[in-house]
Amino acid sequence: MQTPFPQPVSALLASLWRWFDRNFIELGRELRISYLPPLMVYLAAGISGLTAIVGTFFVKEYLGLSAEFLAGLSFWAMLPWTLKLPVGHLVDLIWRYKGGLVFLGAGLIATSLLIMLGLLHDRAAMEAILPAGSWYVLSVLLAPVGYVIQDVVADAMTVEAVPTVNEAGRPYPEDEQRLMHATMQTLGRVAIIAGTLIVALVNVLMFNGVEGMSEADKIAIYRRLYLMALIIPATSCFGVAFAAHLQRRQRQDLRRLGYSTAEIAAMTAVHETRTSPNWWILGGGIAFAAGTVAVGLADLAFGQEIIFTISMGIILALMHQLTNDMAPAARSTLVGTAVLIFFFRAVPTPGPGSSWWMIDVLSFDQSFMARLSLIGSVLSLAGLFLFRRFMAERSIAAVVALLTLIGAALSLPVIGMYYGLHEWTVRLTGGLVDARFIAIVDTALESPLGHIAMVPMLAWIAHAAPSHLKATFFAVMASFTNLSLALSQLGTKYLNQIYTVTREVRDAATGQVSVPADYSELGQLLMVVTIIGLAVPFAAIGAVRLFRLRSV
Repeated sequence: MQTPFPQPVSALLASLWRWFDRNFIELGRELRISYLPPLMVYLAAGISGLTAIVGTFFVKEYLGLSAEFLAGLSFWAMLPWTLKLPVGHLVDLIWRYKGGLVFLGAGLIATSLLIMLGLLHDRAAMEAILPAGSWYVLSVLLAPVGYVIQDVVADAMTVEAVPTVNEAGRPYPEDEQRLMHATMQTLGRVAIIAGTLIVALVNVLMFNGVEGMSEADKIAIYRRLYLMALIIPATSCFGVAFAAHLQRRQRQDLRRLGYSTAEIAAMTAVHETRTSPNWWILGGGIAFAAGTVAVGLADLAFGQEIIFTISMGIILALMHQLTNDMAPAARSTLVGTAVLIFFFRAVPTPGPGSSWWMIDVLSFDQSFMARLSLIGSVLSLAGLFLFRRFMAERSIAAVVALLTLIGAALSLPVIGMYYGLHEWTVRLTGGLVDARFIAIVDTALESPLGHIAMVPMLAWIAHAAPSHLKATFFAVMASFTNLSLALSQLGTKYLNQIYTVTREVRDAATGQVSVPADYSELGQLLMVVTIIGLAVPFAAIGAVRLFRLRSV
């Protein structure tokens, strides 16, 4: 039978189909129903951005908080993520009852959302109790605690979701288990990005035509979005309930095959040995929490720096204690990988001033910001599939180097627009390539890069970490690498102290301008951030090679 295309074209189409099948369809074929419970918790984490655009405009339009204050608040909001280590060890200790922690986290997330709903529904009644800024700070700090708890349990659930025996009760080969762990971790990132995609679609629909709406109509949309966001804690709770159902069904299937209760327990157990409390980890976590609260309440000068130093010391000590019994090669791999990811994520950002400038000067409204988010989410999802083989075949050092170079290159269009690039391109192209066109292209190119570096490390931990300390090892790496985000926020705060960026703030009662807009130093800030973002990760790669450490 002849093909409808000439031989060279048929060969090309066949090659393209094999590439598409290998990079996209194959991952779908590897999906198992047991993967769905943790994926639902990860999906909830992705949906958490549902109120991000609302939050940006709410803070800008209704709260008189400076860029420096918001950068500092971001630092405090990041600190709960460094508590993943003691929480992860707690999950190992109460493995059978870890689902209860997801419900606790869901309660904290719901409380955070309800606070914002209260501010949007009846601000006067809320301010009769606390100032609106204080309510906002409380909401910002409650949410990450809930997400930390849920994220730790989700990581542990990924280990439980990968079966060790097939439907007949026979163990899977080592290579197949390793592949399943890599697939599970990749699908976890896919679920998070899918959540951001859902968020972007909702925001595009909700903010359609927002430029012509009254303030009352905008507030009504904000309220509806926060109300819709209550699906976030509901989704994660349903994932836990579904996991319990699947585990019960697996035990019933094995029992029908004639296996005894003891044999079934051995086949389905993730913890092969009972986890004993590690008081270094638990005590260090308690000491960290107590120190954080004490310094925060005391409102000490350099309080954030003190907390960061204490946090780093405690986590490094706990990592050293936890890795003492590891083989030298495994310890070198863990440390080298942690260092690379830490410094890759520790680079500072411009802070909220960049978004304010885009809103005020480039006239990016809620609707356009939502469309940018939608484009970013779609391409992030595609990029994760596209880079899947690259992640599997390259070291973390190579991945970090590539992402650093691309990230630096993609910061240039924004810097160019600050200095009038879009005005030149508008004249050159007859209005086709304007600021929004440049922003869309830049977002499209940058989006696939954000979720790539973590996947190989997570898959290595899921497969190679001691069986009774899986959640602990997930948490120790996450605590260390998330501490880098706190360092990033500190750097962002320092840069916003050096380069002052303010947006216009008006008194709600009189309409008088209390703080004028000033973006004169934003260009310098953007350039410094780009230089630091290029230099720091490559310095980390050089240090890892100098000290002959390994990486995943």
